[in-house]
Amino acid sequence: MTPAGIFARQFDSLDCVVQLGIASGRAIDVSFPEDVPPDAEADHELLDAIERYLGGDLSAVDDAELGLTVPTDQRAVLEALDSVPPGSTVTVSRLARIAGLDPADDDDIATVRDALRENPLPIFLPDHRVRDGQGATPPQIAAALRRLENETN
Repeated sequence: MTPAGIFARQFDSLDCVVQLGIASGRAIDVSFPEDVPPDAEADHELLDAIERYLGGDLSAVDDAELGLTVPTDQRAVLEALDSVPPGSTVTVSRLARIAGLDPADDDDIATVRDALRENPLPIFLPDHRVRDGQGATPPQIAAALRRLENETN
């Protein structure tokens, strides 16, 4: 795996560019710029994994090496996203329970919503599977990912 850099590729099935920030061989950031940045490289195994995922291999992104640097409470929420299988969705309240938080506590619900909104690794940490919480994945891309997962399952 390439130790560090910016990598990006156009994915026609999403009608967007996916950009990865890599440090120490781990993905630390996923974003969706309008165009492929001129300094970005297109060849990276995680971009290949995303391509396989978009082609129907929904487990292709499961073993990605991630460098998740977020507060502990948000980490629990984002890691709980892994328990939501492709093609399924959960509510913010259900995700709070999965993460060990209290869905009746306003502060805990705010933590879940903040974690989703600030998710640095959408696609790898699938915030598009939370139906009543806005994640870091832009709405049109989240809809395309849900559609893909529903069609493939």
